Amino acid sequence: MRRLASSPSIPAAYPHISPARRSLGLRRQHGRGASARRTSATPVVCCSGSLPVASQPTMTGANPVTVAGTEIPSEWSGDAIRRRFLDFYAARGHKILPSSSLVPDDPTVFLTIAGMLQFKPIFLGKEPRHVPCATTSQKCIRTNDIENVGRTSRHQTFFEMLGNFSFGDYFKKDAIKWAWELTTKEYGLPPERLWISVFEDDDEAFSIWLNEVGVPKERIKRMGEDDNFWTSGATGPCGPCSEMYYDFHPERGSLNADLNDDSRFIEFYNLVFMQYNKNDDGSLEPLKQKNIDTGMGLERMARILQDVPNNYETDLIFPIMEKAASMALVSYSKADDAMRTNLKVIGDHMRAVVYLISDGVIPSNIGRGYVVRRLIRRVVRTGRLIGMRGDGHENSEGAFLPSLAETVISLSREIDPDVESRRKSILGELLREELRFVQTLGRGEKLLDELLDEALGSAGGDKPCLSGKDVFLLYDTYGFPIEITAEIASERGVTIDMKGFDIEMENQRKQSQAAHNVIKLSVGNETEIVKSIPDTEFLGYESLFATAVVKGLLINGNPVENVSEGTDVEILLDRTPFYAESGGQVGDNGFLYVYGEEGGKQNAVIEIKDVQKSLGNIFVHKGTIKQGSVEVGKKIDAAVDGKLRQGAKAHHTATHLLQSALKSVIGSETSQAGSLVAFDRLRFDFSFHRPLAEKELLEIESLVNQWISDATHLETNVMALQDAKNAGATAMFGEKYGEQVRVVEVPGVSMELCGGTHVSNTAEIRGFKIISEQGIASGVRRIEAVAGDAFVEYVCSRDNYMRHLCSSLKVKAEDVNSRVETILEELRTARNEASSLRSKIAVLKAASLASKAVLVEPHNVRILVENMGDVDADGLKSAAEHLVGTLQDPAAVILGSSPGDGKVSLVAAFSPGVVKLGVQAGKFVGGIAKLCGGGGGGKPNFAQAGGRKPENLPDALEKARAEIVAAVSSKAS
Repeated sequence: MRRLASSPSIPAAYPHISPARRSLGLRRQHGRGASARRTSATPVVCCSGSLPVASQPTMTGANPVTVAGTEIPSEWSGDAIRRRFLDFYAARGHKILPSSSLVPDDPTVFLTIAGMLQFKPIFLGKEPRHVPCATTSQKCIRTNDIENVGRTSRHQTFFEMLGNFSFGDYFKKDAIKWAWELTTKEYGLPPERLWISVFEDDDEAFSIWLNEVGVPKERIKRMGEDDNFWTSGATGPCGPCSEMYYDFHPERGSLNADLNDDSRFIEFYNLVFMQYNKNDDGSLEPLKQKNIDTGMGLERMARILQDVPNNYETDLIFPIMEKAASMALVSYSKADDAMRTNLKVIGDHMRAVVYLISDGVIPSNIGRGYVVRRLIRRVVRTGRLIGMRGDGHENSEGAFLPSLAETVISLSREIDPDVESRRKSILGELLREELRFVQTLGRGEKLLDELLDEALGSAGGDKPCLSGKDVFLLYDTYGFPIEITAEIASERGVTIDMKGFDIEMENQRKQSQAAHNVIKLSVGNETEIVKSIPDTEFLGYESLFATAVVKGLLINGNPVENVSEGTDVEILLDRTPFYAESGGQVGDNGFLYVYGEEGGKQNAVIEIKDVQKSLGNIFVHKGTIKQGSVEVGKKIDAAVDGKLRQGAKAHHTATHLLQSALKSVIGSETSQAGSLVAFDRLRFDFSFHRPLAEKELLEIESLVNQWISDATHLETNVMALQDAKNAGATAMFGEKYGEQVRVVEVPGVSMELCGGTHVSNTAEIRGFKIISEQGIASGVRRIEAVAGDAFVEYVCSRDNYMRHLCSSLKVKAEDVNSRVETILEELRTARNEASSLRSKIAVLKAASLASKAVLVEPHNVRILVENMGDVDADGLKSAAEHLVGTLQDPAAVILGSSPGDGKVSLVAAFSPGVVKLGVQAGKFVGGIAKLCGGGGGGKPNFAQAGGRKPENLPDALEKARAEIVAAVSSKAS
């Protein structure tokens, strides 16, 4: 089914829409709309019964704003449109919920690409509904159409999806009627400009639009499955949908009107009627709980109401473009199409990167981090292409991204108020990434020169051409715009393979679409199980022991009634003291015991090795039947391994202390990027742009140990999420929170939202020691540490190592460092002397080989190909350099050796005369090395290679001799 962000493109300009539409909206606001709007005392029938309508803000008298030369009434600002949507549905019983993170709490989805994503578990029946219906404005990211950004009127990577959702409450009739009321009355769009699409077999929706709403039959189009049937995949929830379109050219009439004609229509609201489950055989069965999932593109509605030709010239994006234009010393209104496209790319991508970084995604070369890095690089290279230099504050060497980000942050208040609080971190990350990329661009320029040299050297009599793969490498990895590559290549007399480049681009686009634009839903055995099993009651905060009832048994995900000895099993209980893995903390270990009637003989023992949350809030105890058998309905005694739990508690509380110490030592802008709380260690990932100094690590350790020794009692409270945030509680990375949250506080030190288990007093941690600090991705560091019993074990083992070392070196502990440094210096000196001697021996040995050089006509090229025995790589290099300098130019020297340990070394040294003939050492030696199970390369005049098959060296050198002779002979002729 075609969603908002994937419908066909729209040309960049339209004739201005009649002012009648706007004046209609203004009359409604200043006249009937302002005075006759429902008051809080006016009840309406809504999805959860008769509720009062929320009062809406009156905007009369607010000052208009000007965007791209167009005056926009403040009641049609993007913020006002968003607020009106949410208030409209709140007045009809919908709970206004916040936007979820762009990093979804769903392993099947790369980034948040739709408003329904946070409700997926409810639609699947895996989580109970907390409210019957909800409304949101969801931040979304889609990169599958990135090349269309700026080129069409409405393709974006970052956008907001306004949505209203029903979880088994209201259905088609209310969804359709409210969508029409919102569009025509609240937003004041003329009904005669609205067109509707329905699924071709959905007579019910067609009838509602025609008979109850009153849309003329000629403006309701039946469309096929590709356009108007929503599916989540091969199986799972699905259903027909109905879409609303705005008509920019009603004067064209209704005869043969095509809703896919983007010069006339824009789809702005999509209503999905989730009423079926698709089975493996493709058949459809009705869902017991019918749901509503809608999406209205905020930027599209803003474009319509603000009467501008594209999404970019709305007040949601244009201020960013205007800032970029001023920094490039251009005027948007006077710019040509190419310049405007570049400014649109900058405006769109800057929104995306600011919100992604705010949500904890740091630029890197993998995963979501690569998405951020790619978008940042597109902005940098596009900005440099249009002349942006410096930071906009008279610093010509500075980065311009932070200045652009300031504008994005200023627009973020109504979208995501947390962005402002993360300003320092966002600006710092953008500054570092831009300056790093500018250096990458420099390396790209060097690579381009080398690629052009190769193209010229290998062209022969043909026109030199830069391959499509090389052009794509420059574009994708080094950020070179295709125009710059083509221009520089043209100056050198080299063409570029645009067809090959397009193929590479298409391959990347397909991979991106396949990886990032699907939300998978499934209905299988698990969903059937969850219908009969309530959420697990967790008792583990108060006790490590409980009596429970077996509510379900699973083997390989399939339900069974009983399980016998020796079988791996997943056990579902009604209550448990076992902690299920979440918040970075691993699941508990322990045992389940099954006894006979009235506490008689022990019938079964199950060892539990892991506990996971699944199917909403059901705990899955994974273990093995060590003795006897167990069946559904049996009572069991559950006992957690107390020693392991204590280890987890110590490490979890130590993690909170570590985060506070990090913020204190290196700055509050650092933020958590992941964590692991295990029984024997902790791991904490955090955003930071450089390695920590030894002094900083010692200070962090000292702070944590000071807090431990303070013996502070922890305080745990359950409160409303907003109250917790207002109190200053820190959220754990990647966690999903309900309306009520658990707050764990070390008074005066740390306050975090956390469902994990903790010590009751910091003194229980005993001690804290950092084991390592390292970078794991660009801008992300990792600290590993131990606490509690693991700390004691670590310190004792290190003390034993030191005792043995002191004994071996025959020094005191305080003298170990100086003694080791002395030994290392002696070793370095000995190695340097040995290496020098080996090189001298190799040169002497090579001198005796010069007489074996073969003269190849017609240009008298001297060729020497020899096996140097066991000479090492450095010696081989010295020998080759000596020989090529000794032999008269032109000369080609190829040497090989087997220095031991199953290694092969190869070197090729070509004089300038040979290189001029078009024979390059780097390309030549790599092909020869493949015969020895290796590879290598280098410059046109000198290259080295290696391999792992010394037995093939003689054959490789023979091949080298034949090929070099043939090469210089053919080039010379």
